[in-house]
Amino acid sequence: MWLDILQVFIGIVVGSIIGFFVCRKVMKSYLKKNPPINEEMIKTLMMQMGRKPSQKQINQMMKSMEKFM
Repeated sequence: MWLDILQVFIGIVVGSIIGFFVCRKVMKSYLKKNPPINEEMIKTLMMQMGRKPSQKQINQMMKSMEKFM
């Protein structure tokens, strides 16, 4: 009886660990293919704040966003 409970517990732990890493890999590849923010969005946001962004500023913002992904 204890052996059965131990096997179930180990199965749940191993399944959770494998599921975490698979989910993490899938989400990273999804975000790389479909970034949540792009250059047009940055340009629009800066223009709404009353600034006319240069391409250099947009590129700097994109690089800083890529660090967090």
